[in-house]
Amino acid sequence: MSHDAHPTTIRILLADDHALVRRGVRLILDREPDLKVVAEAGDGAEAIAMARTHEVDLAVLDIAMPRFTGLQAARELAAVRPGVRILMLTMHDNEQYLFQALKAGASGYVLKSVADRDLVAACRAAMRDEPFLYPGAVTALIRNYLDRVRDGEEAPEQLLTPREEEVLKLVAEGHSSKEIAELLFISVKTVQRHRENLLHKLGLRDRLDLTRYAIRAGLVEP
Repeated sequence: MSHDAHPTTIRILLADDHALVRRGVRLILDREPDLKVVAEAGDGAEAIAMARTHEVDLAVLDIAMPRFTGLQAARELAAVRPGVRILMLTMHDNEQYLFQALKAGASGYVLKSVADRDLVAACRAAMRDEPFLYPGAVTALIRNYLDRVRDGEEAPEQLLTPREEEVLKLVAEGHSSKEIAELLFISVKTVQRHRENLLHKLGLRDRLDLTRYAIRAGLVEP
């Protein structure tokens, strides 16, 4: 994306079976100068039809729509419009859903309850081909990784520093970056840097890594 005064607008297809949710999400997105909702759909089938007739860069899909779910729509979209980035919108903080979404080709997973905080960042991350995961999802991944290391299934590629191990355990216990910073007497920025390094060392830097990891961990069928 260009960084001049008029960045390229990201054209968004929004699909959710609740008109109220759609309106709320649309308000969040349309407030941003670089984001524009160009098509709306009430279910997955309609989303696919819209994708055929509208030029879109990004699809924001509710994961659990009737008739044709967001997961099914994501798989279909990849065939209809190969370049389209996909974000899943969900009410469920659920590991199984998260991994299915990644496997269906989604770049990110946003909880509806915090959409006003996370959605814009997730849209921009998706366009940069970076994964967007809410903190609970990262926690789930890390907890899963620690269990596997303990059971000897996962050989850490690069050994973690003692400090990284501390951070890792606290993240796995569900502490926020702010809480970890207070517990370890370090800045929130430092905690975030540690989290970044951890994802890097665990080989979970991008969506494909996450998907491969999920398959390896047996969380999704290959």
